[in-house]
Amino acid sequence: MSDKAGKKQILVAMSGGVDSSVTAALLKEQGHDVMGVSLQLYERPESTPSGGKTCCSLTDVMDAARVAKRLGIPFEVIDLRERFKELVIDNFTAEYAAGRTPNPCARCNERIKFGLLLDMAASFGADLLATGHYARIEQDAEEIYQLLKGLDPGKDQSYFLFGMNQEQLSRIVFPVGNLEKRVVREHAARFNLPVAQKQESQEICFIPDNDYVRFLEEAGVRPEAGDIVDKSGNKLGSHVGIHKYTIGQRRGLGIAWKEPLYVTAIDGATSRVVVGPEEDLKIGGLVAGELTWTDKPISGGFNGSCSIRYRMQPVPCSARLIEDGRMQVEFETPQRAVTPGQAVVLYQGDKVVGGGWIK
Repeated sequence: MSDKAGKKQILVAMSGGVDSSVTAALLKEQGHDVMGVSLQLYERPESTPSGGKTCCSLTDVMDAARVAKRLGIPFEVIDLRERFKELVIDNFTAEYAAGRTPNPCARCNERIKFGLLLDMAASFGADLLATGHYARIEQDAEEIYQLLKGLDPGKDQSYFLFGMNQEQLSRIVFPVGNLEKRVVREHAARFNLPVAQKQESQEICFIPDNDYVRFLEEAGVRPEAGDIVDKSGNKLGSHVGIHKYTIGQRRGLGIAWKEPLYVTAIDGATSRVVVGPEEDLKIGGLVAGELTWTDKPISGGFNGSCSIRYRMQPVPCSARLIEDGRMQVEFETPQRAVTPGQAVVLYQGDKVVGGGWIK
């Protein structure tokens, strides 16, 4: 029996979307004492430069407040703008400037939602923190907490949560992780929530129109111009900043060639962008650092599967720990566009074992 059983005081992170709203509604229906909070993480424009709606705008906070009022639960807004900039946005810009492609959603979960917010939960008198993530937490026969994929394979978000440890898993609940998205929508309609038909937002909340280049340049990223070269170092063209490129990119290279070329590597030290044919994108393994484990580090050899990007079906792999606290991962078959700055997450079946950041 999980120690999360019984009536609890639960803090719910409410984004104004349908998933976190249904999370709060289900927990209240189960008899828990529920309080909602929204996080103010950055300056929130109401629309993008092209006129589209943004994620996490003032409207979203107001939607969360409306849901809380409908449910009859307390609600507050927490201002974490300075810490979000320090812990997520500054990391995002620094990674791009160094020639890597960061994953701010995983960093936000690690440092903000299940870092700062989880630490603050006790100050609200809460026993547990709940979010609308599509993942599951269960205890095995030895009462070890297991982080598992969400039931809906099309919505599974366990990839973003690999950094969670036993202490964190013991204090978190994911009420929609056992549900399919269509069922969550049905619950939203059943509870008559004002966001029942609300559409999902873009993945990276703080970049209007997904225009990474504009965001980075407005944030002061100005990498040096450099060469575009083939794998032998032969110059094929020039660029005005490595922040405009990512592994696997084909469009916008500005090179006329007899066959399609793709970005295969980015060297931040020399400001070189390496390109080649598509077959050059496939490699047999990777090295990862900043490792975290849901329970214990792997010992000896690991055999299971891994994902190297969100929404990727895990592929068979082996892994072992190497020097300097890093991990060597070898794929059973070569994988395309392994990208430094992204996460590699190890799975044993549906269970998240741990992971790290691709170096």
